[in-house]
Amino acid sequence: MRATDFIIPCFIAMVAAAGLIRKEDVFAEFIEGARDSLKSGISVLPPLIALITAIGMFKASGALDVLTGALLPVAALLGFPGECLPLALIRPISGSGALAVFETILTDVSPDSFAGRTASVILGSTETTFYTIAVYFGVTKIKKTRQAVAASLISDITGFIFSALTVRLFFG
Repeated sequence: MRATDFIIPCFIAMVAAAGLIRKEDVFAEFIEGARDSLKSGISVLPPLIALITAIGMFKASGALDVLTGALLPVAALLGFPGECLPLALIRPISGSGALAVFETILTDVSPDSFAGRTASVILGSTETTFYTIAVYFGVTKIKKTRQAVAASLISDITGFIFSALTVRLFFG
């Protein structure tokens, strides 16, 4: 056995001991927390269903291909691999969709190619912006996202561009 095998049991024991010392019903607190989490999960469900539906419609309509084709000249100007454009367009919307596009990139051009390495860095350095905003703002019941969406998308674009620059810097 490794020492790390004891981390979770020790944490549970510490929580139980703290509850005993404070004379609190740890189990009742756990049940209340689980109940609140379930309520939060249910309140997040409608935005997530809308997001998943929108992603499916976006891909099935061919809009992803049209948008990718339109952005190819800009990507070439920035030194961004064209094979990674669909990933850059899907990543802010869907993590699972981004993984599917990532797999396609690695299958088509190989993991050791410029596009494969750039796609790997993109996947590790960017976020599923709209999913995250839908979940966090939905749970906290914030209706107006204000500058959060714009700031998040700007950071995603920066991550995409610097992913390509970083790969070019480290791998030539």
